[in-house]
Order: sequence, then structure tokens, then C-alpha cells
Amino acid sequence: MSNATTINMDADPKLAIKAECRNFNFHYGDFQALKGINMPVYDKKITSLIGPSGCGKSTLLRSFNRMHDLYPGNRYGGEIVMHPDNTNLLAKEVDPIEVRMRISMVFQKPNPFPKSVFENVAYSLRVRGINNKSELEDRVQHSLKGAALWDEVKNRLNDLGANLSGGQQQRLCIARALASDPEIILFDEPTSALDPIATASIEELVVELCEKVTILIVTHNMQQAARISDFTAYMYLGELIEYGVTDQVFIKPKNKQTEDYITGRFG
Repeated sequence: MSNATTINMDADPKLAIKAECRNFNFHYGDFQALKGINMPVYDKKITSLIGPSGCGKSTLLRSFNRMHDLYPGNRYGGEIVMHPDNTNLLAKEVDPIEVRMRISMVFQKPNPFPKSVFENVAYSLRVRGINNKSELEDRVQHSLKGAALWDEVKNRLNDLGANLSGGQQQRLCIARALASDPEIILFDEPTSALDPIATASIEELVVELCEKVTILIVTHNMQQAARISDFTAYMYLGELIEYGVTDQVFIKPKNKQTEDYITGRFG
């Protein structure tokens, strides 16, 4: 951890770390958006990134699967290391496509491809060269079940994904993320465009998913972070201000700035 970060933890020391930022910096051109981030992401746990708009939450999230590579002028510094193989995801020799197979992402607004329900989920499998009909059918079904969507769409697999409801579309995107059998799933405010019922459904699903996969989620919703996450990181102006077990961060934050944000006095 950096000296600037308040550590607020009572975690089981036997918990495995799935990934970690080591003195991680990020620049959009000349602007430094992230400054010296040191943070573990624990295996098969949910870690929430919270903080005011513009603090760097989504920038950090998207660094994990190198989404920033898609735009010129962006620059990484430091490391994001995956365990247990100790691979620095930012190393020049590491293929971003392979990174995105290991680390899937679900965005703020549901973004099904202009394809059928089936082909939305099968997309990453086909990218990997899997074209056997029986295997595709099995893995698509498995992913849709994993996203708690199979029973609702099993008779609509040839319908366009965009014809589903908003909550169903987001679960379709989760099924698509699951299909590549990722080690980590990144969620960027996945319920901000959904109604309360669909939000509750997605939250319940995320909690179930962390039994099988590590989850890193950006949320502006303090109640959501408190409800579903095991660990919480509070960020401000590109710096990690406080990190720790969620209950401790919310009930007894060690940093006054964290307390002011959580209680609504700031941000």
C-alpha cells in the first residue's frame, strides 16, 4: 500500500490475492488520472470502488482489462499483476485480447450486440475458435444459467438481444462476460440504468457469481457497495484514500475524508 492510503482491514490473512495494483499510474495524454495506486483484489470476493465523479474509479477499473489501449495517447505506469501466475497485465509482451479473455467487463448501460441472444453469448467462444455446434450450445446454456437468464430466454434464443427488457439485457451481457470463463469480472455501475426490481436482481446475481469468480465493481450507490461488497476502496482525485473490509470502511472509517463522503457531507 502507498503511504497516502489509509488501510482499514481485518481480513482473513489466508485470503488469496487474485490481482493487485503496484504503484499504478495512468495518464490521459499529459493529464495524470491515477497516482500511485497500491491495492489488492481478493480471489472470489467483491471489491467496490467508490468516490465522487471524476475520482478515477472507472479509469482504474478499465485498466484491469486494458480498455484504454483502444485510444491513442493513454499511458500506463507501474504494474497490475495477476496471480497465481504473477503476470503483469500491462507488460508489452502481454496480448490485450488474452487479458480481456481472463478479465471480462459489464458496462453501465446494457450493450447487447446486434445479434441473437444465442450469438451474443457465443461471441467470445467463436473468437476463441470454438465452432462445434454441440459445445457452443452447452456453453451458451451454461452461461445463461449462470446469469439467471436461461429460463426466461430458452425459447427465445434466436430473438435479437435488444428485444429483451433492460434487466434481461444486462443479464445477457453478464452471460456474455461469463462465456469466456473469466477469472475476474469488472462491473462499471451495472445497475445505474435499471429500475429497483432489476437492480435487486443484478445485485443478487453478482453476490452469487463471486462464489466462482472475482468481482471488481464501480458504484455511486453507497447502499449498494455496503450491501454486496466484501472490500471497499474509496478514491479521490486519482488517489486511493482508504481501503479495507467493507463493514469497517462504512461503520468505522479511519480517514476523515472517507467518513465525510460516506455520510454525505462531501462529494
